[in-house]
Amino acid sequence: MKADTFDMIARLVAFDTVSRNSNLELIHFVRDTLSRHGVDSQLVPSPDGRKANLFATVGPMAEGGVVLSGHTDVVPVDGQPWDTDPFEVTRKDGRLYGRGTCDMKSFIAIALAKVPDMLRAGLRRPIHLALSHDEEVGCQGAPAMIERMAAELPKPSAVVIGEPTSMRPIMAHKGLAILRTTVTGHEAHSSQIQRGVSAVMTAAKLIGRLESMTAENRRNADPASLFVPPFSTLHAGVVHGGTAVNIISRECSFMWDVRVLPGETLSAYLDPFKRYCEELLVDMRRVAPEADIVTEVLADAPPMADEGGEAQALAQRLSGHRCCGVVPYGTEGGQFQRAGFSVVVCGPGSIDQAHQPNEYIDIEQVGACETFIDGVIAQLAA
Repeated sequence: MKADTFDMIARLVAFDTVSRNSNLELIHFVRDTLSRHGVDSQLVPSPDGRKANLFATVGPMAEGGVVLSGHTDVVPVDGQPWDTDPFEVTRKDGRLYGRGTCDMKSFIAIALAKVPDMLRAGLRRPIHLALSHDEEVGCQGAPAMIERMAAELPKPSAVVIGEPTSMRPIMAHKGLAILRTTVTGHEAHSSQIQRGVSAVMTAAKLIGRLESMTAENRRNADPASLFVPPFSTLHAGVVHGGTAVNIISRECSFMWDVRVLPGETLSAYLDPFKRYCEELLVDMRRVAPEADIVTEVLADAPPMADEGGEAQALAQRLSGHRCCGVVPYGTEGGQFQRAGFSVVVCGPGSIDQAHQPNEYIDIEQVGACETFIDGVIAQLAA
């Protein structure tokens, strides 16, 4: 690991870009860093202006370049038992500790530290840098940036998403949709259940239906699938409802996610879920005409399918790993792929350390990624 790389990792980790916060300080730092090297950046602000994506081109505006893409936001550290300051890189026992060292500021930092090498190489085809916001809350930031890149940049040959894969190319992953369902019932004393409509009990039925759909997928799973688990999953993770144990609840909401296999869509599960909601509403509204069930789609990032394209071939050549794998988690890869880009997920660090207290990346992995990007530079300069 070069000193410039370590310094850049430390600078990026020091920005508290937990998804609930703005990432503009980091984005402006990157913009200014690139500007000092004579590289212009394009910012794509979020609708409220509190955050921004950034993309920039090093080298000629020509087709056949490579996009190095990463997200700038990190998950919270609240309540986690950290042994060190999570927003200060600590080097110890061959590892770098800090929030985002693994997921995924090290990849971004390595790419930024390599910009002088890119400029000296005399690139014949460009390297595009792409930094997004709000990946950790459903890949909400990248689509606006991807749309701009597709419209304004010469067609790249490959997009490399540097999520932590231990530098092993990933050819496919599941999609991720995040939803919120709100049930409105009718309050009454719990001794008079005939007079009320329980939002909590109704929500429990709906959550049970999610579990039933997952169980059906488990029974019908393809044993030859490379995914673990080898089926699409539906899971409710947060529930809020009710005011007292002896009051039939008027409102209950729960948040749930759907992780679909490539080839499947959210509608395959949302449509039957909504039909079940309509069935329940018939009886609910006999007691309380104002009863309702509303489901909002908060995020919907598509899966990434195995395309066997140039991005995979590039990652296999440069990583030294000939075999491509699949992962059950989502990335922005499906969004790039949907826009017509050839995509692979390949980056330093292990997903096992992502989102954990005392998150770390092995320094050996940083070195492996430096070598990988050196290979990208050499290929595009040839």
